[in-house]
Amino acid sequence: MTDMFPDPGDNWRPKFKRLLLDIDARIDFAVFQSGKWARESYERFTARMDRFHVAGWRRWIVVEPLSEAATLAMGGLLLMLSLSLAAYRQTSEGDWLKKSDLAVTFLDRYGNKIGTRGIKHNDSVPLDEMPDHLIKAVLATEDRRFYEHYGIDFLGTFRALITNAEAGGVVQGGSTLTQQLAKNLFLSNERTYTRKINEAFLATWLEAHLTKNEILKLYLDRAYLGGGAFGVDAAAEYYFGKSVRDVTLPEAAMLAGMFKAPVKFSPLVNLPAARARANVVLDNLVDAGFMTEGQVYGARRHPATPIARREDDAPNYYLDWAFDEMRRLVDTFPKSVTDRYFVVRTALDMDLQHYADQVVETNLREHGREWGASQAAVVVADLDGAVHAMVGGRDYDESQFNRAADAMRQPGSSFKPYVYATALANGFKPTSVVVDSPVCIGNWCPHNYENSFAGSVTLIEALTRSINVIPVKLSIALGNGNAKIGRAKIVQTARNMGIVTPLPDTPSLPIGADAVTPLEHAVAYATFPNLGKAVVPHAALEVRTGTGKLVWRFDRDGPKPRQVLSPQVALDMIKMMNSVVENGTGRRAQLDGIPTCGKTGTTNDWRDGWFVGYTGNFVAAVWMGNDDFTSTKHMTGGTLPAMTWHDIMTYANQGVELRQLPGLPVPQHVATVAEVSAQAGEEPHPALLTRKATLVLTHLEQLLDEADHALAAQPAHATLGSLDGGAAATHADTLAAAADQKAAPALRGD
Repeated sequence: MTDMFPDPGDNWRPKFKRLLLDIDARIDFAVFQSGKWARESYERFTARMDRFHVAGWRRWIVVEPLSEAATLAMGGLLLMLSLSLAAYRQTSEGDWLKKSDLAVTFLDRYGNKIGTRGIKHNDSVPLDEMPDHLIKAVLATEDRRFYEHYGIDFLGTFRALITNAEAGGVVQGGSTLTQQLAKNLFLSNERTYTRKINEAFLATWLEAHLTKNEILKLYLDRAYLGGGAFGVDAAAEYYFGKSVRDVTLPEAAMLAGMFKAPVKFSPLVNLPAARARANVVLDNLVDAGFMTEGQVYGARRHPATPIARREDDAPNYYLDWAFDEMRRLVDTFPKSVTDRYFVVRTALDMDLQHYADQVVETNLREHGREWGASQAAVVVADLDGAVHAMVGGRDYDESQFNRAADAMRQPGSSFKPYVYATALANGFKPTSVVVDSPVCIGNWCPHNYENSFAGSVTLIEALTRSINVIPVKLSIALGNGNAKIGRAKIVQTARNMGIVTPLPDTPSLPIGADAVTPLEHAVAYATFPNLGKAVVPHAALEVRTGTGKLVWRFDRDGPKPRQVLSPQVALDMIKMMNSVVENGTGRRAQLDGIPTCGKTGTTNDWRDGWFVGYTGNFVAAVWMGNDDFTSTKHMTGGTLPAMTWHDIMTYANQGVELRQLPGLPVPQHVATVAEVSAQAGEEPHPALLTRKATLVLTHLEQLLDEADHALAAQPAHATLGSLDGGAAATHADTLAAAADQKAAPALRGD
């Protein structure tokens, strides 16, 4: 049976063997054919190359040297490539032009210059507006062949080597202007071969990516010329008090001479050396053929004289703080803003600033020894958070530490409004009764100022009398018996209102044991007159580039007020804090005819005295004490700090459109500017624009900016006489006229 019907499963084995043999044969054939083809190809290549065989003298004189040269060239190229990688990595960032430091010119709220911070730098002057004699002086001294080389001047370098060898020292440099710019933009001043190699590669990279005039402009704008001034315009302003557009030939020669050694040849450090160097520059102008001896004769006879630099009364504490704000702000600008020089209009009121400085110094001089206080800090801001004045200490020359913005001191009882606001937000009323009696949290038991207890008191009475036990009891009640939970709610309220410094959870937190800064403490209080809306402290109102382009404005781009307390809670706090001034510990802060709210603060061992308060227009904080944390002579917040607050806020509220605090009755008698000034025995604070006028002028500025953008948006070939340009100009005129009509009645006081 099995022979008649063989098993079909036995047939696959011989077929599989034949398949493997077939594959093996094909592989063998392919290898054989490939070897044969390769051998034949090599024979054909050898026969073809034999035609180029060179022997004899041609080989040793022509072929071998060329071959070796090609080998060396290839090796050199590979070496150059490896050396260039480190240099070209410096240009990998797309914003390499933004690597210069920040330079800021600050204006007060009315547009008057008040000072600068950062490097002295202004690159807004176009190259074609710089004097021709300045450009020639720089080129004649730094790089006469600037427009002829491609970043590296081999002829000039060779000439410098010969000159230095003959002189036995370095008397002439070989670096081109482009190489110096590469060093200024990307490298340090270290004297190493690596830096020089990178400098050479970066110079050729700059030449490939920028035009000659662009390189020259960058060099004139970025070179350091002493005194913190970067660029010829900043240097002209610093040394001669004028724009670079207006420098004379002797002044240009002196500026050009400082490129080599800005400190050594600074006219403010060594005027004879600076004039001698300027004379060398004049020689270079003649030697290079840029000018004749007759043209430079007058500059030799009448050398430049720098202006006298003197310390002015700049608001340095304010400027330091504003510059820190600007450094944070510039990082938020669009990437299209590559400028590093800005003009910032701040909220500073210079009259108020000078007066606050004067009051602090006078009060400490007259009463500081009596109360044992030697230092003070003051912050005055409007209810939008814009800081109008800042006193960071008595003398900036002696100490640059800003006690208003950076010093963290215990606020004492001035912290209690955050506790009471939290209580009101959680169901308490100003008339709610709490028992003033002994209480302990663990081993800590708070005591009142007079070491006595008042029994049952309302919240408004407890705040008015600044009772310590009540805030502690409120923290327990807010946590339903758990003081830790209650304190967490208080901290959250303080955070929402604007306190950003750390607030460690300690039992004594409700009575002000955790440190805050006067700046944040003052502006956090603005939440109350703003009916629960918190604002942020700020200096900048608007930021423009050096060319005048508006890039940021607080009312448009700044953080908006946040509702953190209900309006009713804020109204209740206004009434309670007004009682502190009218009936409690803050009586010395009362302003005649102006409703006032505030809170005193005194810390353990009398180390810190505070008064923080507000009117319908301003909020202010005053701290007094000693830098070394030594105790004062029983100075409380209701004494010298409240007196100082009163003097400063009396002046601040002069000349303004007085606004009433919500929830308080309008006083029968409102003090006039003349009356307040007569009481103070001094000149009144200059009148300020009304709020309505300020809003109208701001709107006018916005309309004019809109008109500028409309004109800028026209094609490059469009002119005012063309259809598009004329329409834009007409639109701008219409906007300006409309704004002028709106502004007129407001400026008249209507």
